[in-house]
Amino acid sequence: QVQLVESRGGLVQPGGSLRLSCAASGFPFSIYDMRWYRQTPGKERELVATIFTTGGSTAYVDSVKGRFTVSRDNAKNTVYLQMNTLKPEDTAEYYCNARNFRLGREWWGQGTQVTVSS
Repeated sequence: QVQLVESRGGLVQPGGSLRLSCAASGFPFSIYDMRWYRQTPGKERELVATIFTTGGSTAYVDSVKGRFTVSRDNAKNTVYLQMNTLKPEDTAEYYCNARNFRLGREWWGQGTQVTVSS
């Protein structure tokens, strides 16, 4: 059974930090590109960060560059999103995504709420 289980988000003050994790099981994690998306009510889901299998290269949406860092630990089947210097506009439901384009497989986590507010 495939599972992507995200850690609990939470309430963070502006300027603060939070690390999300997503533990994967039920599929060969190391051959899947991993992504973090976020979504706010009434808006489309936005791709925030990607970490590829090949060389562990990463990509970010412009709004989080220099503040967020995505990483993965293939031995633990886990992907992380370190979020620093958080802003109120980072408030969203964050989702973990696993995708292997060649195999045509994709899975989503259940989402975790991150709220940035004083």
